[in-house]
Formats: sequence, C-alpha cells, structure tokens
Amino acid sequence: PVCRDTRESIKLYVIQDRSRTKTHMKKYSDSLLRDSVVFSLQDGVKDSHRIAPSPVVHVRGLCDAVVEADLVEALGKFGNICYVMMMPFKRQALVEFDCVQSAGRCVTRGTREAVCIAERQAFFNFSTSQRISRPTNTDDPASGNKVLLLSIQNPLYPITTDVLYNVCNPIVNVVRIVIFKRNGIQAMVEYPDRDAQKAKLALNGADIYSGCCTLKIEYARPNRLNVLRNDNSSWDYTKPFLLQRERGKGRQRQAILGEHPSNGYGLSRPLLPANSRYRRSSEEVHDIVSYPLILPKTSSSSSSSFLGHAASSSVAMMSGLHPAKMNCNRIFNLFCLYGNVEKVKFLKSVPGTALVEMGDEYAVDRAVTHLHAITVLGKKLNVCVSKQQAVIPSQEFVLSDGSSSFQDFSLSRNNRFNQSQSSRNIIQPASAVLHFYNAPPTLSQHLLHTLCTEHDVPAFTKFKIFDAKPSSKTLSGLLEFESKTEAVEALTVLNHHPIRTPDTSNPFTLKLCFSTSSHL
Repeated sequence: PVCRDTRESIKLYVIQDRSRTKTHMKKYSDSLLRDSVVFSLQDGVKDSHRIAPSPVVHVRGLCDAVVEADLVEALGKFGNICYVMMMPFKRQALVEFDCVQSAGRCVTRGTREAVCIAERQAFFNFSTSQRISRPTNTDDPASGNKVLLLSIQNPLYPITTDVLYNVCNPIVNVVRIVIFKRNGIQAMVEYPDRDAQKAKLALNGADIYSGCCTLKIEYARPNRLNVLRNDNSSWDYTKPFLLQRERGKGRQRQAILGEHPSNGYGLSRPLLPANSRYRRSSEEVHDIVSYPLILPKTSSSSSSSFLGHAASSSVAMMSGLHPAKMNCNRIFNLFCLYGNVEKVKFLKSVPGTALVEMGDEYAVDRAVTHLHAITVLGKKLNVCVSKQQAVIPSQEFVLSDGSSSFQDFSLSRNNRFNQSQSSRNIIQPASAVLHFYNAPPTLSQHLLHTLCTEHDVPAFTKFKIFDAKPSSKTLSGLLEFESKTEAVEALTVLNHHPIRTPDTSNPFTLKLCFSTSSHL
C-alpha cells in the first residue's frame, strides 16, 4: 500500500508528463509537416505541387504573340491534343490531351528541361480541371464544323467584313462572314468543308492590329451562315462579283494587319516573321501567310476610306438631343471616349441637332458604332456620318443653359487620343459600370454621392477604389449604376468635372469612361 500523499504525487507527475509528451509530439509533428512541405517544394516539382494528374495542362509564361498553332506545334510531340483554350491577356493557355499519360509527359519534360513555345521557355502544371469546358456543343475538328466564332477582345478600331476578310482569307478561302454585337464584338466566319481547323490554329490568340483587337476563336454552333445582304456586318463571298477584290502582295506579320492606319505610324514593319510560326507543316499551312496591305486612299472622293467601310467624313451628326440639358461640353464628354474631338456646333435651324468634328474618320466610325441609339438624358440619340467635311463656326447662338452653340476643343487637354496615350484607351460600348481616374487622393464615396446629387444625376449603387501606389497622387476605381442609361447620364454630366481640394491650387479633373467590367 502507498500512502495517500504518495499516490497524489504520482498522479500529478503522470499528468504533467503526459502534457509534456503531447507538447513534444505536437512540435515534432509540426516539424515533420514543415519538412514535408519543403521536400515537396524542392523535390516534388515533379509531382506538379501535389495536384492530381489530369489530361489538361496549364501553360504559363507565354509571349504576347503566341497563337494556338504554336502550342500544337510545340506540345504535339507529347501526344494527341484534343482542345486548346487561349488566355492571351494573361499569357497563359490550357491544353487538353487525349489521355493523362500524354499530359504527364508534357509536365515531366517541362520540369526537367526547358520547353520553348515560340522561342520562349514556358512553364507547365497539371490543371485542376479534368476537361476544358467548350463554349458550344460542337467539339473540335472531329465534329466537321466549318464555322468559327470569333470574339474580338479590346476592339480599339472598327471591325468590318473587309477587315476580317483580309485577316481570315489568306489562311483558307472564306465563304461567308457575319458580324454581330452580343458580348462585345463577335463574328462568325464560314469556311468550305473542314478547313476551319487551319484558320483556328493560325489565328486563335493573334492580334489584328498591334496590341489590340485580339482574336479568341471557338467553333460555332451553326454549320452554315445565312447572309441576307452584303454590307459592313455581313457578306457572302460565293457571289461571282464579290470574288473580284484586290488582293495585291501582302506583307508578313506579327500583328495581322500591323499598325492601324489612323495611328500615323505607317506599316513599316513586317507583319509575319520570316521563320513563320504559323507554318506547322508543308501540307497544312503555306510557308508564308501573306496579308493584303491596304492603306486609306488619299483621293478626295467620298469613297476614300479604310478597307472601303470607314466613315468618309470626319464629321458626325447627332440628333434627338435634349433641348435644355445638352450642350457642347456634354457632347464632348461622350465623344472623347472614341477619338479626339475638334469642334462641336449646334444647328439653329434644326433644334436638338449638332455636328461633331473628330480627329479623323475612324473616330467618327467608332462614335457611330457605340453611341448610335443610346439614351442620353431621357432622349434616344441618332448618330450618323455627316456629308460635311468640316464644322464651320457660323451662326452662333446661346443655348438654353446660357452656353454657346459652338465650341473649339482642338487644344483641349481632355482629348485622350494623342500619340503619348492613345494606346491606353480601351474602346468600350456603353455599360452600367464606369471607370473613374485622376481623382484626388481624398476622394470618398460621400463626395461622389454629393456630386451626383448636386448635378441631378442618378447615384451609383456600388463603389470601389483601386489600390494605389505609395507614390501615386491620384485615385482610380469603379462605379456601378442600376442601369446602362443611368451610367451614360452620369458620364455625360460629370466627365471632366473639376474637384478642388484645400491643399492644392489647381483642381483635379475627374475623368470617366465605360469599364470593361460588367459588375462589381
């Protein structure tokens, strides 16, 4: 028998010893976990960071000019490729192989040695998806679909049937083209038989013009296009007279059509490298894909236009304006999103009508495309190309709000399409989300709500400020409105509104434009 005090001492010791043992075991298990993570990072690159093997490979580190054909050419040696999804703005892509073993060979080779795509090393990993989801119910070339769906991302310049013909036809002869505006700017291009696969390989992920108008190509649902008329948005090339177009000698490309003529840079660079990345085999794609070089005509005839479809005048006419609320500045606030504005003039003989002289006919084309038929301050606008070639400041009068009927904006610092900043402009149709920038660092949600109230415009429903760099002197962010109409009204009234702050002598000019985001 052991005395009571001894038993209590032994029990206390055992409890303390168990506690110390649990503590040591926890530290030991944590150490093992850390070691396993380190070993996984150091040695386990081969198992693709513990992601389960998948037939889909995630490719990173691609250069800007990579197209689908580059991926097929570089990775086809690992196995049959079923599908490719390009993510050009992220410099990434998803490649689906026919089996896990082929994908495994690709990932394993990529971790052991450099695998180059378009002469640049790429990085590979298993995807968390077992299959790339197709946007339509037609699967790849095996389906025999001969119609491609083209989505044009960042459409800085007008897209017409002639533009797409000059892009798509050199690969394989185009049968029909239909352009529509559903989710941004999209088009369907029909090819004969199964030749659509060649065009998809050569063009998916490419830029029509340098740095913009990027093509994202999928197979479309219909197997044939129905074209009712030949114009800017649709064309049937099976008609005999439509096949007699000037083809000329093309230049080689990196961006398919090089710099857009309205940039003023010219087309001095080759459009396709000599060692063409679009050449997969001598049987599939010609050694050099050549594209017609078409520049705006310099004659004074009304037909002088880019590819035959750009506006023939640099003056736009808009009617249906609110007689009491619209003025020259508010028209400028809208039109400056699509090109430099030179002059604005209201017509005294036709109330609610104004002429807008833009920097060139391409700006007029963009303005007509995106502003026609939108509702501004309760009135539906009608925007078209004017027959006049310039705006003459005559018969000036006073508008209902006391401002002049004519204003010259040629020297305005708020024009956004100057050589130094034109590449940063993203042409967007009207949307319910506005992007604001050049705002003072003290800007708040309350201040913006006050601005909306003071100028009798609809208030936004959601507000977001982007994280600014420590050295930044301005703020930018997003404003979401209940509808597109409310956002258009706010932009028309508040764009370029000066905001004064106590600690600065010059006001901040609040700048607004339509955002690429559909919602916050």
